[in-house]
Amino acid sequence: MAMTAEEQPAFSEYLLLKTSLTMTSNQVANVQPVRRANDVRKDKPPTVGAIFLGRRRPGFDMEWGRQMEDRARRAFQESGYAVFEPPEKAVDDLSFRRAMAACEAKDASVILLLQTTMADGRLAPTLAQLWPDPPVLWATPEEPDGDMISSCSLVGTHAWASTLQQMGHSFELVYGDPNAAETRQRLREAVRLAATVRRLRSARLGLVGAHAPGYFAMGTDPFSPHRGLGVQVQTFSLLEFASIVQKLPDDAVAEDVVRTKALGLPHKDTSDDDLPMASRLYLAMLRLLENENLDALAVRCWPEMPDFFGQWPYLGIARLADEGRAVVCEGDADGALTAWIGESLGMGRCYLSDWLEHDRETITLWHIGAAPMSLSPPPGESGGPRIARHFNIKKPTVVEATIRENMDVTILRFWRLHGSYYLTAREGRTIWPKRHLMGTNGLARLESQGPREWFEELCHQGMPHHVAVFEGHYAHLLRRLARIMHIHFV
Repeated sequence: MAMTAEEQPAFSEYLLLKTSLTMTSNQVANVQPVRRANDVRKDKPPTVGAIFLGRRRPGFDMEWGRQMEDRARRAFQESGYAVFEPPEKAVDDLSFRRAMAACEAKDASVILLLQTTMADGRLAPTLAQLWPDPPVLWATPEEPDGDMISSCSLVGTHAWASTLQQMGHSFELVYGDPNAAETRQRLREAVRLAATVRRLRSARLGLVGAHAPGYFAMGTDPFSPHRGLGVQVQTFSLLEFASIVQKLPDDAVAEDVVRTKALGLPHKDTSDDDLPMASRLYLAMLRLLENENLDALAVRCWPEMPDFFGQWPYLGIARLADEGRAVVCEGDADGALTAWIGESLGMGRCYLSDWLEHDRETITLWHIGAAPMSLSPPPGESGGPRIARHFNIKKPTVVEATIRENMDVTILRFWRLHGSYYLTAREGRTIWPKRHLMGTNGLARLESQGPREWFEELCHQGMPHHVAVFEGHYAHLLRRLARIMHIHFV
């Protein structure tokens, strides 16, 4: 099922420029990805190294402390993530170093420190030396009966927290009984936050082309994301991407067309004849993610791609987003990182949207048609996704859909200004749009602030073009993330 002349306008003249393109079709098809510890998809929960802290001279109610330890272990078993406990309690510098080495040998991505009775506060600087990322400090409650102080767990944890903060070392804090549902939820969130910050230091962001013309604030360089977040940026030319598209085996494309049809998406003004190229673009983005070991990908889709391929890549981007991949359009590098961070925090799928207009209460969320289809009604229902042509340049394939109504949402954005990273987030709820718009259409009513004031503040803080929309309310979680990452929350 080779590309037709209609599918590749101006394609061959670009491929004559084969400078630096060396990957063969067999290499493209057969390279197997090597998964890393920072894979954020649902089958890769963080591994937690749980270190119980003590001191050489036991004190307080040791039996109460053992009860809290047993409760914590039961909470670990029911947590849903892998937990490793070193074979000995850390009571001094040497035993603490052995415990840390054991956790690192198990490839722990989060260090969780518990002192069910007050531990030795002199170990906090050792932690800061050995672990550059935020640990989770967990304090457990006092025995509620009797007149004797039983643990001083919170006091000891407070001492560790103040020491780490004075050293410029961030952390997450949990306090509560391991049996309490609220404590367990807080613990799950803290683990996700700590894992996300650590994973950012080894994350790889791919950028095909550059930012969309004129949208300078969406542009990036290899150094700013690394300085601000630890992220590595790798760039690829549109010609390199075109080579991957061209060299995909026809049988792989045919198989993916079958998978695309199985989604049950009706056509608006397109046909099945448009699906082979849509599959090529989807598979090329997927190959680039896997063969280059990328965690996130931003693609400059306009104005070149419809001329290159005769199509837009938006059906492919929507599919990848629904699969939990951080892939975005228009070369929005920080938008791709926003999607990746949302996935890492367990927030679900990301819809990268324009802020089209607003009134006193609502924001019109509209974009070209690349929203994850799981955020819309099912195919065949009113507002459900369907394959269509672009609203402006009438070429396939976009996903025309309406964002579901009565859905809790968080609207957020990461971006850079004057060398520093910023984060904003507000919560709201979707309502049915007042009018139909081609592309992806949505309307959200904010809960805690008027859109006008928020938009003006964001403009003065240099926020770029897009906002990210996630199902659910996560502003509290994102405030905590900004705090442990030492970035500005607007």
